[in-house]
Amino acid sequence: MSGDQSSLFDLQPDPWEFDDQEDWTAARVAFSEPPFGPFDYSIPPELQPILKPGFRVEVPLGRSNRSMTGYCLAVIGPSHPLAATVNPRRLKPVTSLPDDKPLIDASMLPLANWISSHYVCPVGSVIETVVPAGVRNAAGQREMTLLALSDDPATDWKKIRLSELQRRVVDALDISAGAMTASELAETAGCTVAPINTLRKRGLIVATTRRVQQRTHEIPAEKQEKDLSLNEDQSRALDSISAAIDAGRHETFLMLGITGSGKTEVYIRAIRQTVSHGRQAIVLVPEISLTPQTRQRFRARFERVAVLHSHLTPAERNWHWREIAAGHIDVVIGARSAVFAPLPRPGLIVLDEEHDGSFKQDKAPRYHARDVARWRAEQAGVPLVLGSATPSLESYRRAITGEYKLLDLPRRVFDRPLPDVATIDMRADFATGKGIHPISQKLRQETRLALNQGGQVILLLNRRGFATRIQCPACGEAIYCPDCAIPLTHHHDGKKAVCHYCDYQIAEPEQCPECGFQAIRFSGLGTQKLEQYVRALFPDDECMRMDTDTMKKPGSHEAAFTKFRKGETRILLGTQMIAKGLDFPNVTLVGVINADSALHLADFRAAERTFSLVTQVAGRTGRGEKGGRVLVQTFCPEHPAIDFATRHDFRAFADSELRIRERTGFPPFGELIRIVVRCEVPEKALETARTIADAVRKQLDQDKVECKILGPAPAPLTKLRGKYRFHVLLVAPLGASIQQTVDRAASEFKFPEDVQWIIDVDPMDLM
Repeated sequence: MSGDQSSLFDLQPDPWEFDDQEDWTAARVAFSEPPFGPFDYSIPPELQPILKPGFRVEVPLGRSNRSMTGYCLAVIGPSHPLAATVNPRRLKPVTSLPDDKPLIDASMLPLANWISSHYVCPVGSVIETVVPAGVRNAAGQREMTLLALSDDPATDWKKIRLSELQRRVVDALDISAGAMTASELAETAGCTVAPINTLRKRGLIVATTRRVQQRTHEIPAEKQEKDLSLNEDQSRALDSISAAIDAGRHETFLMLGITGSGKTEVYIRAIRQTVSHGRQAIVLVPEISLTPQTRQRFRARFERVAVLHSHLTPAERNWHWREIAAGHIDVVIGARSAVFAPLPRPGLIVLDEEHDGSFKQDKAPRYHARDVARWRAEQAGVPLVLGSATPSLESYRRAITGEYKLLDLPRRVFDRPLPDVATIDMRADFATGKGIHPISQKLRQETRLALNQGGQVILLLNRRGFATRIQCPACGEAIYCPDCAIPLTHHHDGKKAVCHYCDYQIAEPEQCPECGFQAIRFSGLGTQKLEQYVRALFPDDECMRMDTDTMKKPGSHEAAFTKFRKGETRILLGTQMIAKGLDFPNVTLVGVINADSALHLADFRAAERTFSLVTQVAGRTGRGEKGGRVLVQTFCPEHPAIDFATRHDFRAFADSELRIRERTGFPPFGELIRIVVRCEVPEKALETARTIADAVRKQLDQDKVECKILGPAPAPLTKLRGKYRFHVLLVAPLGASIQQTVDRAASEFKFPEDVQWIIDVDPMDLM
C-alpha cells in the first residue's frame, strides 16, 4: 500500500545532521504494523559495511523515539536511483541490527514488493508472511559454548607435548567439520572433560559462545523405490517439461490429467532432471492431509526432502527453513506457504491440484500461491508445472489460448478404466413419503456389496458436526450464533452447539430458550451424524471419520491414512480432505452423500467447485485391479456441474461455464477485486461502503480506467463475529490492473475508527 514519506518528518522535529551532504547512506525501512512506511533512516558508519536489503533493523519512531523493528528494503546513497526521494538532513539513524545476517534473501525482496503491489498490502506485512514466525524468532536456537583448536600460526602441534588423552582431543577437533561442545568433544575423543579443560587453560583450545540451531527430529528415510514405467502420454508430457529444464527457461505447463493418470510420476521424473542440474524444486499440495503421502512418495525417490506446513512446531519449521536456505535440500514439499521456501538454486515449481481454493490465503496478504509461484518462476527463469484433473477455469483458458502449454493425460495408468458414475435422484426417495435418509437404499446395497467383496468404501459429506440446525418445533425459534447470522451446528462429541465461523459455543440445549419447549429438534446432516448412521448400518466393519474435529493432533492425518491403506479401516468418511490426491487401490466404491451442498451458494464459482469436488472424490476409486463405482446422491441430477462430472467430461463443463463467465465479465475474462466493509452498526457499515465505492468510482474516472462497480450490497454472510458486512465488487477488463487505483482511493479516504475493511484481489470466495 502507498506510504507517505513526509509523515515521518512530522514525527521527528530534531534532524540528524550530516557533516558531508555528498557522503550519506540511508536505509529504506518498512514495518509490519502501522505506520507501515516505508520510511528512511541514516545508516551509522559502523553499520554501513554490514547492513544490506533484507536485514531487520531497530529504529526510533516518532516524537517519543519508541523503538520499532522494521525491514530494510533498500540501501540508498547519492548515486542510487531513489536518491532524489531522500532528504538526508531529516533522518534519524538506525539503532541496531537484531540479526547477524539478512532475514530475507535479497532475491526474495522483489517478490515481496510484487505481492504488496498486486494484493494491495503493506510490504512489511508481506515479509512477515514470507518469513515464518519460527524463523523470525530463531525458534529452537540456544546459546552454546563451542570449542575449536587455536588458530595461532605459531602453534606447532607436532612439537607440543601432550598426554595420550589430550592428543586424542586435539585429533578429534582437527578432523571435525566444525566447532564442538565440550560434551560432544569428550564423547568423540572417549575421555572426560578434564583433558579438555587443561587444553583450554593452556590456550590450545579456544571457546566461543554463539546461538546454535538445535537439530530437530528427522523423518526416517523411506525405502528407495525404482521408477515406474511411463505410458506415451506421460512420456510426451515429461519430454516437454524436460526440454524447458535443460534449456533453463521459464515456461508454464498445465498438465490436464484425469484422476489416476500418473501425474505424480511425471513430477518426480521432472524433479530428478532438475536435481541432476544441481538445482532444487518446490512441490505444493493444497491440503496438509496430502503432505504425508506426498512426502512418503518423494522420500522414496529422493534423499534430501524437506517438509513445510503449519503443523510443524516453530523449531521444526526454523530448522527446515535454514536447511533449505543452506542448499542442503533438493525437494521442498508443503502447503500454500511453501511457495516462499528460500531456495538458493531454484529449478522447478510444481502445484498439484492447482484448482484448489486452499491455495488462496484468507487473510492479509491475500495471495494466491499459484500466482506467486508463476511470478517467482518467471523471475528465476524456471518451469512451472500446474497439475489437475479439474483445472481452474483461469488456468484452463490460458492453456487453450496458448499462454500456457497444455499437457494432456487422458488415460489412466495401465489403461485402467475410469469408474462408472451414477446419480441417485433423492427427489424419488422424497416422493415415496418415507422421508430422506442420509444413505439411500441404493447406496446401502452397493456399500454392502463392496464390503462383502473385500473392497473399501469412501463416503464424502462436506459438512462437519452432527446436525446443521437446531430449531424448536413448537414456536419455530432456531438457535443462532449471537455474533454471526448463522445457525449453530450441533456437535454430538462434547454435547455442544458451535458456530463454525467464530467458534462461539454453548452446551447442547435441552429446551427452547424462547418458549421452554422440551423436545427441541436437531436437523440437517453432518459428518458426526453420518458416522452414527454408518456404524449402525455396518456394525461389523471398521469405520473412521476424517474432518477438522478428528484431525487436530500432529500426525493424525498420516496415522489415519496408514490405517486405511493397511485395510484396518473398511469405511472412510469425511469432508473434502478425503477427496483429493489420495491413492488407495482397494477402494471400490465412493459415495457422495449430498452433492448439492455448495451448488446453490451466492458465488459465481459454486458450480465449478461442485464439479471439481465430485470429480476428485470419484477419482479415489477404480485405481486397482478390482475397478470401482461412484454413486452421487443429489436433488439436481440434471445440473451441468453434476451431469458433466458423472461423465468425467471436464472440457464440456469448462466450455459451458466459460460461456457464462464471458457474458458476465467475471474471471477468467476479467479482473475482480472485492472490498468488504464491516462494523457493529449496520447503517455505518453500509454508509462507509457507499462512500468508498464513490471514492473508487471517482478515482477510476481520474485514471481513465474502465471498471464496473457492483454494490455495495449485504455480503451473503451478512453478520460475522459481531460485525455487519457489506461488499463492493469491482469487475474490470483483463489487464486493467486496477489495484493501484483502488489503493489511491482508499489512501485518500479516512475510515471511521470502528469500521474495518479489506481489499481482496482475485477473491476465490464471495461469501
